[in-house]
Amino acid sequence: MSTILNAFKEAFLLIVRFNPDFYRVLLLSLIVSGTATVIGALIGIPLGVALSESSFRGRRVLLTLVHAFMGLPPVVVGLFTLLVIMRSGPLGSLELYYTPTAMVIVQVILATPIIAGFTHASMEGVDPRLGLQAMSLGATRWQAAWVKMREARAGLVAAVIAGLGRVMAEVGAVLIVGGNLKGQTRVLTTDIVMQTRMANYELALAEGIVLILLVVIINIFLTRLQAEKGMREIEKRVTGYPA
Repeated sequence: MSTILNAFKEAFLLIVRFNPDFYRVLLLSLIVSGTATVIGALIGIPLGVALSESSFRGRRVLLTLVHAFMGLPPVVVGLFTLLVIMRSGPLGSLELYYTPTAMVIVQVILATPIIAGFTHASMEGVDPRLGLQAMSLGATRWQAAWVKMREARAGLVAAVIAGLGRVMAEVGAVLIVGGNLKGQTRVLTTDIVMQTRMANYELALAEGIVLILLVVIINIFLTRLQAEKGMREIEKRVTGYPA
């Protein structure tokens, strides 16, 4: 019990002491995971919408692959990515091994199927008559899809949050391609692993607490942002003027 209490104290001190090494690790965690989530959303949301709103050959196969890849083992993703970017691999000349870019790549691979799968499920949950009504008023198929996306915006935010949660907690794939190099590729999750191996349990637990707080704060921000946007939409519909 004393270890847990000391960990909370250590977490507080980590934040308020402004230790440059800790904040360097924290900043890199935000940059890598944030970049991977944005890229994953830019790929996953259109893919999920296309799978819901379009009919094309191979759609069922692609949807099955998306669902299957939602549970990809991170270490397997890390291993395959490593084989591609290592010096003897197809992209070896780019020298991506042990760089933040490699870490972003593996996290994009992990986040994209989750965002696409949640997006598809959200779009499927919207009343199809909404799109048909929009098309009857002269909207194109993709304009009708946009109307449905606005209706499913809470689900789309949930998709992004799920993708973010996946990459923020990731350690195996990042460790394989990033190597946990101090000042270069060390992020919170890999540092927690290292501190645990060194039996620095209080510090490892403190960093874990900071990581959880970070994820909670980001999720609250995204949820409130979406809620405020939804309220503005409701007020606009009721009053006829922008809020």
